Amino acid sequence: MRLVPWLPRLGAAALLIALAACSDPKNKVYVEKPVDELYNKAMDEIADERYSVAAKTFDEVESQHPYSVWATKSQLMNAYSLYEDNKYGEAIVAAERFIQLHPGHKDVAYAYYLKAICYYMQIVDVGRDQKTTMLALRALEDVVRRFPDSKYARDAKLKLDFTRDHLAGKEMDIGRYYLKRGEYLAAMNRFKHVIDDYQTTTHVPEALERLVECDLALGLAKEAKDNAAVLGYNYPGSRWYTDAYALVTGTGNPGATASEGWVGRVVGSVF
Repeated sequence: MRLVPWLPRLGAAALLIALAACSDPKNKVYVEKPVDELYNKAMDEIADERYSVAAKTFDEVESQHPYSVWATKSQLMNAYSLYEDNKYGEAIVAAERFIQLHPGHKDVAYAYYLKAICYYMQIVDVGRDQKTTMLALRALEDVVRRFPDSKYARDAKLKLDFTRDHLAGKEMDIGRYYLKRGEYLAAMNRFKHVIDDYQTTTHVPEALERLVECDLALGLAKEAKDNAAVLGYNYPGSRWYTDAYALVTGTGNPGATASEGWVGRVVGSVF
């Protein structure tokens, strides 16, 4: 009985299997690369706007060289790459991770700022839920509070104005909805919220005029006159004051002399 001749066949089959395994990308051999080579490769990918690839390469820097200074830099650059790739949720997670791991790092202000900008970029129109807008507001305020003298704080302050205006716009949208339905108390709460909490926004004049409408609808003539007076005192040239004046007095546009006299009398009694 001859058993030996089939052994070469087995060897050939095994060789074919081995070659197939080598050609399978899932079984490729892991090769560690120098940290500077990896990091520079990732930066080149950013320059080429290949942000998704860059994010993965920065991950490789940290994975292969976890205790190097470049690993720390790569964590932050990974967050930036994700932001540029419009993956805001993942970028926020990456920025928060950097903040938790390196709270005293010289670039931690940028991590806070990047997190805030990721929320800011997700702000949606006032007709939709404003949860992300509120998160953007808090994150931007965090940047200003923690790093008041930084360049990031200066930009955050500018974006805060838009964010507050957006939130005020949402309150106005809801308030107008209640007003249209005749739910005056609910509407008044929204308009007062704008006046009290978003005083620097563009929506305050309309909020005061809408309060006048609600007051008159509820038979609160004195309150209506007081709110119209405040509106006239602070926004005398506003069309909203013109509307409020017409509602309270039952006349047309206020003349300069009449307006000043009426507003002066009422404002004097209010303040």
